[in-house]
Amino acid sequence: MGFMTNGEKNYFDPKVLAGISNLYLRARWVVEGMLSGVHRSRSKGFSVEFEEHREYSPGDEIRRIDWKALGKFDRYFIKEYEDETNLRAYLLIDTSGSMDYASDGITKFDYGCTLAASLAYLILRQQDAAGVVTFSDHIESFIPPKAKRDYLLQILHALENRGPAGETNVGKILEEIAGQIKRRGLVVLVSDLLDEPEQILQGLRLFRFKGNDVIVFHLLDPAELSLPFDGNILFEDLEEVNLRVVADPRAIRKTYQEVVEEFTSRMRQGCHDNVIDYQLISTATPLDQALASYLSWRG
Repeated sequence: MGFMTNGEKNYFDPKVLAGISNLYLRARWVVEGMLSGVHRSRSKGFSVEFEEHREYSPGDEIRRIDWKALGKFDRYFIKEYEDETNLRAYLLIDTSGSMDYASDGITKFDYGCTLAASLAYLILRQQDAAGVVTFSDHIESFIPPKAKRDYLLQILHALENRGPAGETNVGKILEEIAGQIKRRGLVVLVSDLLDEPEQILQGLRLFRFKGNDVIVFHLLDPAELSLPFDGNILFEDLEEVNLRVVADPRAIRKTYQEVVEEFTSRMRQGCHDNVIDYQLISTATPLDQALASYLSWRG
């Protein structure tokens, strides 16, 4: 199947993707179009590796007691095992009302879902484990990572079954999700991050403290970055009902751009200080470029 030849549509273009309702097709076109010919994971099937110990609890299977550890520590420990994969990825997708914005083409929510679906498609294609968490001011769905190709349908269902709505509470939700993740891996946050920077960074630090790698895709519409409008414009809050303001963008553009720059710089520096990969992505950015950020991290 060809993905881009002369005269054909560019399926990396967010505006083109916005016209495709099937999320699976979006993800397939993006990933296969970018990685045509890329080898599959070298690993075949699954093996099991010893991961860690934990203390024995009533009800645990006796056969899993590590008797050597008992002799060494004079306490009962259970052997914990995990399916060995190259990667275990948790894809966290912001579904709050502010993600419903689009100045032209594709909403932040649709762009984020397409990016997440493409990542899941790619990760599972390489026989790694992928899962998804959708959230607004509370967790909407939590699909734990698994390394099964047919698992993609469950992930896509979670993304398609929820439209953007509700308020934002990114920092609080990140702390809650961090408490539910029991096995370390890669945490990918896809959000417009419209919350207090320090609260967001505090939540991200928890993932790092627990040994996870973290990538942040900070999605903003091009208009949110530059405020290009002219004349009196009605600004409407997508999360708070009946909050509307009429303003002339020309009078506030410079100050607005400075505030946006200060906010994104604070997030970028805070992520850098905590060894977190931060990517500021405009929803006008071709999807292959956004996906390349992940591949660059993966090496």
